[in-house]
Amino acid sequence: MQKLQKLWTGKGVIWFTVISSAPGEQGYVDAAQENEYVKRMNAAPTAVLLDPSGNLGHLYGAKTTPHMFVINPQGQVIYDGAIDDKSTSEAADISGATNYVTAALEESMAGKQVAVATSRPYGCSVKYAK
Repeated sequence: MQKLQKLWTGKGVIWFTVISSAPGEQGYVDAAQENEYVKRMNAAPTAVLLDPSGNLGHLYGAKTTPHMFVINPQGQVIYDGAIDDKSTSEAADISGATNYVTAALEESMAGKQVAVATSRPYGCSVKYAK
């Protein structure tokens, strides 16, 4: 994820990380905790948006962490789903995976239709407020 963030923000893509976990739920962090995490992980999003109410996550229908969305400059969602086609957290699987986010960004930036516009996201469920 960090490598992708650096690659695509370097090409002018705006990359938001949204954290929709509610207070008291797994994944919840405050601003200071998130800033420390971003620094420790060497992450490079354009910004981190804290969404403890879950409003933004619900608006886009985010189900898992991560659940990736690519939005074009016109505000249209052109990709919605998993980061890649390997529903595993094993680092060794990354090299053989088809990265849907990279494909969507490459295709859209070349003026092409996104070939795979949706996929099933995988990961831990978003822990929304009850």
